Amino acid sequence: MDFSAKNAIQAEMFANRLKKRFRHLKKYAKRAGTEAFRLYDRDIPEIPLVLDLWGDVVSGALYKRPYEKDEAEETVWLDEMRSAAAESLGIEIANIIIKRRERQRGPSQYEKISGEGLTRTVIEGGLKFKVNLSDYLDTGLFLDKRSLRAAVRAMAEKKRVLNLFCYTASFSVYAADGEACSTDSVDLSNTYLRIACENFSLNGFHTATLRQEDFFSRSMPKKIPSCSHRLIRSDVQLFLRQAQAAALSWDIIILDPPAFSNSSMAVADLDLRRDYGELLANCLALLCPGGSLWFSTGARSFKATAADIEIMLAEQFPGLTVSDKSRSFIDEDFKGKKTPKMFLLHKGNERGKTGAGTPGVFV
Repeated sequence: MDFSAKNAIQAEMFANRLKKRFRHLKKYAKRAGTEAFRLYDRDIPEIPLVLDLWGDVVSGALYKRPYEKDEAEETVWLDEMRSAAAESLGIEIANIIIKRRERQRGPSQYEKISGEGLTRTVIEGGLKFKVNLSDYLDTGLFLDKRSLRAAVRAMAEKKRVLNLFCYTASFSVYAADGEACSTDSVDLSNTYLRIACENFSLNGFHTATLRQEDFFSRSMPKKIPSCSHRLIRSDVQLFLRQAQAAALSWDIIILDPPAFSNSSMAVADLDLRRDYGELLANCLALLCPGGSLWFSTGARSFKATAADIEIMLAEQFPGLTVSDKSRSFIDEDFKGKKTPKMFLLHKGNERGKTGAGTPGVFV
């Protein structure tokens, strides 16, 4: 079979699959109150695309094939798949954005790959979020953590929430909407903290953006007495150490780290397989008795189980319980697909060796 005929067959298969998925998932999306959902995830082996629908835009990626393919043929093939997607969904072809994606390490997944600036504000769970659908591999909102965000909102009332590696702070916005008494969102990227600030603003919440040294300054409460939602530019590992030294604590902590990071701005490289135990211990040291730590990772290399984590930390934190909640947060658009691992670490009401610290306010 020649190249053109093969492309035509695949384009027809792809279009039919998209139509079927869209008919099914648009009903789910309406019930769930979301304008964004996973539409296609390598359902047909010969078509290794992952596509998400964001209102009137489809944004996704072509994943690396297990074999080499001529670059010119790949470009033609990709154009035909874009055309098939546009026609089957009734979307302008200019709004079908497909990037090239391979397995990423370090900060490369966050580097700018385009300057088109195609952005949208999408609604999820009654909240608004800004997403960039063209310029980065990731858009600013991870759809496979939709239900986990909702769970954080449900438990956030009157709680102090710490969101580490916060990215664009969607968890923090959900917590604020759940009437958390405060949120502190930590990330090293100015770019993503600016988007985080926009996300809070879109939903009617005021934020203060602080440097790490300002956050730990004794004078800061006088400077921002009315702000309960703070965005903190800091290396997370350094922030955790300073927060322990300042005897701070929070009721809910969200830890959603990258698998690997070697940012030149960080105090040390991060390798989740190597460092997750230390990260979790440092978070638990800041968690109030009875508090909850949500630990999530999409890293394929992460193999630890809830039992492994509990055994590793049991001596240091008596009364700790660890539950694997991964299966509890699989939405309709991700059924049958590989989804992030999600663990809930609950700190018992008795003090561990580290003590409880003081409330998560400036001291």
